[in-house]
Amino acid sequence: MKRALILGVSGQDGSYLAKLLLEKGYEVHGTSRDAEVSEFHNLVTLGIRDRIKVESVAVNDFRSVLQTMAKVKPDEIYNLAGQSSVGLSFQQPVETLESHSVATLNLLEAMRFTGLPTKLYNAGSSECFGDTGDLAADELTPFRPRSPYAVAKSTAFWMVANYREAYNLYACSGILFNHESPLRSDRFVTKKIISGACRIAAGERAPLRLGNLDIQRDWGWAPEYVEAMWRMLQQDKPDDFIIATGHSYPLEEFVRTAFAHFDLDWRDHVVVDQSLLRPTDLRIGRANPGKAERKLGWKATYQMPDVVRLMTEELVKAPKASG
Repeated sequence: MKRALILGVSGQDGSYLAKLLLEKGYEVHGTSRDAEVSEFHNLVTLGIRDRIKVESVAVNDFRSVLQTMAKVKPDEIYNLAGQSSVGLSFQQPVETLESHSVATLNLLEAMRFTGLPTKLYNAGSSECFGDTGDLAADELTPFRPRSPYAVAKSTAFWMVANYREAYNLYACSGILFNHESPLRSDRFVTKKIISGACRIAAGERAPLRLGNLDIQRDWGWAPEYVEAMWRMLQQDKPDDFIIATGHSYPLEEFVRTAFAHFDLDWRDHVVVDQSLLRPTDLRIGRANPGKAERKLGWKATYQMPDVVRLMTEELVKAPKASG
């Protein structure tokens, strides 16, 4: 039985990944800063909380990371922890940088110190590329980060690459473009839009306030993306991969699709709020995921309209299920 350690197990990706690994017969350990008081809502939602062994780990503390590595002795580590909001990173740049760069460095150093034959997956981000315009980014596209979050993710990416080359560690990064699910928190614009459309369809009058509707993103379905993470660690040699659908849509189209689900015209219910605009933002996020299809045998099944439908259907039925 393989043993996996998931840092950030309570988040969207960590929860879906834990479910996938359990289905594949893994023993799964997940971390939280204080596992005794964490409620792990997403694991409860997926019905797997009692099957996950939880560990208390402070990822910014090398000793804490090293002790956990020595205790669990994982075959695979999935580093999904860290401050995950691009918008919030402008307000908390130091915490954002440390939560990704220092945590990733601690993991790499712990792998080097213990000498365990552990494989590391590091969660990269499409934000690292910056604004590539109409160019579909691939694994050779230069990084030009335009937010504290993107700078932090870029730092972690290059640390992984450096340790892989310098110490022959099995360490790789998945450069994931936007991927969503019902487990997203409301601070993410996609969940905010879906939730807003649902409440307005239910009769609420308050409009949905959004920022820049002209941005374009490649949105995928999160449960599919964790399969790609796992496949990366099953390769003979570690390598970095872009994970995306290969199709980008304007945020306005995402909004229109969400409201159209309820036969509503989004223009009657959405207000553009200038206070929600970021200091810098990416105009277009476009990806070329061809390498993942060729080498991992992975290709996205769902695109943005499917993601909106699946998230909306889940949110609509959730209150009925709990009521």
